[in-house]
Amino acid sequence: MFLRKKNTAVGFAGCPFDMKKQLIHQLISLLILVSLSYFANGQSSVAITIDDVPNTSNYQMGSFKSILLNKLDSLKIPITIFINGGNVFRNDSVEKNFSLLNQWIKRDYITLGNHTYSHSRYSSVGIDSFKIDVGKGENNLHELALKHRKSLKYFRFPYNDLGKDSIQHQDMEKYLSSRNYTIAPYTVESSDWMISYIYNYYLEKKDTLKANEIAESYILKTIEYFDFFDSLALKIYGRRIKQVYLCHDNILNGNYLPKLINELKKKRYTFISLDEALQDDVYKQEDKYYKPWGVSWLYRWMNTREEITSFQKHEPKDDLYDLYLQLSNQNKK
Repeated sequence: MFLRKKNTAVGFAGCPFDMKKQLIHQLISLLILVSLSYFANGQSSVAITIDDVPNTSNYQMGSFKSILLNKLDSLKIPITIFINGGNVFRNDSVEKNFSLLNQWIKRDYITLGNHTYSHSRYSSVGIDSFKIDVGKGENNLHELALKHRKSLKYFRFPYNDLGKDSIQHQDMEKYLSSRNYTIAPYTVESSDWMISYIYNYYLEKKDTLKANEIAESYILKTIEYFDFFDSLALKIYGRRIKQVYLCHDNILNGNYLPKLINELKKKRYTFISLDEALQDDVYKQEDKYYKPWGVSWLYRWMNTREEITSFQKHEPKDDLYDLYLQLSNQNKK
């Protein structure tokens, strides 16, 4: 017969009380670790933003159909667009171009942003000319926004050039604030403008095999960038942040943005509005980057240039940059 020691308390499943306490402590520790792991490495979210809308050149060449807009209708995710008003007047199809812009703005899932009229570079043209470009970009947008009961609350600098120095930067920030604009940040991009140039080149050459190869590299490279900036956020903030992805209205995204979205879904991303993304506390930080070149806001929040450089050197490399230079130089001849 099995004899128990006198006065020894018995816990669950016949365990002594001391062992029960130890198991409970171990379980609590495990739950804490699992919770921390979930919040640090769990589901991610991203706001998709598209610059240089509407692409009226592609619209005209595509028999006045916007492949990208039609694809976005099927994705059913929030999108923020940044509009260049001058694109409407870029060719001789102004009435149709204006209709296209109206089609973009009327979509319920689309939030509006101003991207200036002519896509000028702020650090080059200076504050007076840039203010004119900002105001000119609003001319038709406010009317269409009111028509569709929307606001024009976001502004994105062309080239993400916020000024050549702190003075230009702060002067324009005050001006935009006086016009009730929020400067739109981004945290992830993948030079789709450059890859699109190469993609279009091979499409024009009827080399669809090579064009598709370039497009697939766009998907892979973009996922690399998401992985990199997610890991950078984890390293700096100890958690995943609400990312903002920047891409452009072009044929490449018209054909491949749905695939990119699907790949991100496989990585457990959810898709949120820019409004929701900017609720993340990281976006309340001060922008300390006073150079004319566009960089991720994850770098703009860093304290020193040395800190930025130390992280930038680990970024995925633009493997297609040399090919882009080669092809663009050929076209200049």
